[in-house]
Amino acid sequence: MDIIISNSSDKPIYEQISSQIKTMIMNGVLKEGEALPSIRLIAKELRVSVITTKRAYADLERDGFIETVKGKGSFVAGKNIEFIKEEQLRIIEDYLQKTADVAKSSDISLEELIETLTFIYKEE
Repeated sequence: MDIIISNSSDKPIYEQISSQIKTMIMNGVLKEGEALPSIRLIAKELRVSVITTKRAYADLERDGFIETVKGKGSFVAGKNIEFIKEEQLRIIEDYLQKTADVAKSSDISLEELIETLTFIYKEE
């Protein structure tokens, strides 16, 4: 599994790990039921703390992306990908509503808002 950690990122390392694994699941790179590397193996390969990797896996499990079976490891959850996308879209809508409220109260035009979102989206 190819995970790239950036020390210059403003995102915590556990978040970088979980974000990349989520993307692999959503894009079908990791399939339903597929075993993930152990927490210790990921920590060793990325040269990060086991606690950091454990936090990433805990977040993935909380969000329904993976399931952990005691003594066997962690696996891509059998949850419907469309359902996961729908949940993610709902979270995005909440953030965008807050963004729109701030923009309106600050007299920022829709065009400026779209331009800013486009820039941020294409930045990475």
